[in-house]
Amino acid sequence: MHASKGDRLVVHGRVVGQHDHTVEIVEVLGPKGNPPYRVRDDKGHETIMSPGPDAIVDHRKAGEQF
Repeated sequence: MHASKGDRLVVHGRVVGQHDHTVEIVEVLGPKGNPPYRVRDDKGHETIMSPGPDAIVDHRKAGEQF
């Protein structure tokens, strides 16, 4: 997994009815874009994450469309 500051991290829900969770990567702490990442959710809370196989990196920046 490779990410840059400003990318989005999407963690897919693990069971039926559980929604995806999207956070913004605010700092890359690993070498060469690898985890762990400091992330911020839509409420402004920050944490450090080492995402598992149920997560993907969305390289679109905030406000960009498909």
